[in-house]
Amino acid sequence: MRVPVLNMNGDAVDEMELRDDVFGIEPNVPVMHQALIRQVANARLGTHQTKTRADVSGGGRKPWRQKGTGRARQGSTRAPQWKGGGTVFGPHPRSYAQKMNRKMRRLALRSALSTKAAEDHLLVIDDLEMGEPKTTEMVSFLQRIRVDASALVLLPAANTNVELSGRNLDHVKTLRANCLNVRDLLTYNYVIMPRDSVEMIHSMLGPAE
Repeated sequence: MRVPVLNMNGDAVDEMELRDDVFGIEPNVPVMHQALIRQVANARLGTHQTKTRADVSGGGRKPWRQKGTGRARQGSTRAPQWKGGGTVFGPHPRSYAQKMNRKMRRLALRSALSTKAAEDHLLVIDDLEMGEPKTTEMVSFLQRIRVDASALVLLPAANTNVELSGRNLDHVKTLRANCLNVRDLLTYNYVIMPRDSVEMIHSMLGPAE
């Protein structure tokens, strides 16, 4: 698969070959879905907590004697049936983490990248550089390359000017190529990356298992 390489003005200046085993496979939708669910689940903190009758303060004394009052027997005013009592079977801190083997995670990434390439929503830039960190520069750049929807910008390394230029745009996200993930690929409409990012992705996902 060959795609045009654009300059910062949106003009095609060259062509680049993309590996078919990374950008040209038949997308595996179930694996992409599983990878997305796993990533969302792993992001959950699981810090919700409720107090049981052992955690609620008070209620140390039996409210009335066991027999002879005509009322139901009670051992504590902090039992669940009392107002201010403990919670039964409430949530407690836990991990929501899901496991997924490396081969499936790589397949999910290749499937998502292949989907973008098939939709012509994958753009390769010759060299992505900005003179200063300005949001207007990022907006102007996206207009020149005719990106009219949300975009994920994959950088090969730290680039302060580009990262700061896109930070205030809610429809643009900058990400290091080595942090590529299924959730961002499926969330944003376009994927924009310099040549070096493509090479990095080839080295990450290209070799066969």
